[in-house]
Amino acid sequence: MLIQFPKDIQIYIACGHTDMRKQIDGLAAIVQTNFHLDPFQKALFLFCGRKRDRMKALYWEGDGFLLLYKRLESGSYQWPKTSEDVREITSQQYRWLLEGLSIDQKKVIKEVKNKRII
Repeated sequence: MLIQFPKDIQIYIACGHTDMRKQIDGLAAIVQTNFHLDPFQKALFLFCGRKRDRMKALYWEGDGFLLLYKRLESGSYQWPKTSEDVREITSQQYRWLLEGLSIDQKKVIKEVKNKRII
């Protein structure tokens, strides 16, 4: 089940692996100190464990943090292993990630505008 977040939400993914023993305060500290971002902004921060079968998400709702945790029974997330600490992804890339796809699709069908057929 996908939780619906606001359409204009910023989504940040922590590349590589994160210690999944960390809870709200530990993850918020990573966002603030390592990524130099404000954990209290209206953004979704995604973290993944070493095995890539568990994900945590941190979201500030205005009156408190929401911590989401998902563990896959089989398979693993196609989590980026790049050297980047954090990167912003689109809501489409977030859906791809949760569906087991890579967020870096090699070929994407692009919309063609104003093409005339003769």
